[in-house]
Amino acid sequence: MKQLFLFVITMLFFFSCDETSTSEATKNNTPTQNINTSKEEKVPIKKTPPIVYDYDTTKWTDLKHLDASIVIDMRYATTNNFVKEKMYDCSRCFLRPQVAKQILAAHQILQEGGLGLKMLDCFRPRPIQQKLWDKFQDARYVTPPSKGSMHNRGAAVDLTIVDGDGKQLDMGTPFDFFGKEAHHAYTDLSKEVLANRKLLKETMEAVSLKPIRTEWWHYSYQAKSYELSDMLWNCE
Repeated sequence: MKQLFLFVITMLFFFSCDETSTSEATKNNTPTQNINTSKEEKVPIKKTPPIVYDYDTTKWTDLKHLDASIVIDMRYATTNNFVKEKMYDCSRCFLRPQVAKQILAAHQILQEGGLGLKMLDCFRPRPIQQKLWDKFQDARYVTPPSKGSMHNRGAAVDLTIVDGDGKQLDMGTPFDFFGKEAHHAYTDLSKEVLANRKLLKETMEAVSLKPIRTEWWHYSYQAKSYELSDMLWNCE
């Protein structure tokens, strides 16, 4: 009986060792994954450089800094104007900060219909006003420099509407057309032109800018009084 007991113990020990060996062999033959312990390379994040303002931001806003989708076509920075001379050294649209916000609001209203604003003139320094007066001394269209205009205060704009492709809507006359056809009261125009003028007028009035009688393109912000200015902007 004692011999039988020793035999059973021996056999159990034998099978246990064999199973352990097999398990160890299996572990040793299992392929291992190559673990990359090196740190992942960090891709540098490109930071947009801050805007460097070359003017007093408490007094002025360059409209392009508010929304680059507003078309800037300052006609007095070209020869495409009624005096056929370049008056500005470069095409930048400056306005008083609150006025600029109102223009942005008007642009956003038009964008809802796939349209937008095109700026034809904004702040106009008084020396330029004098040049225009010397060329065309008619107070219905050019304010005498001695008085100063809303343009000279940074509170008036000349503008029109463009479609999604940047094409100007038909307003019946060119910008700076000095005749009755450019007056708001003139109605001997096509339905399309009248509708376009109405859209511009209603949009501008919705943001508190008022028209003048003789020019469909001219609107001014009169909720606040601003001083006349001779500020000349940088063109470098």
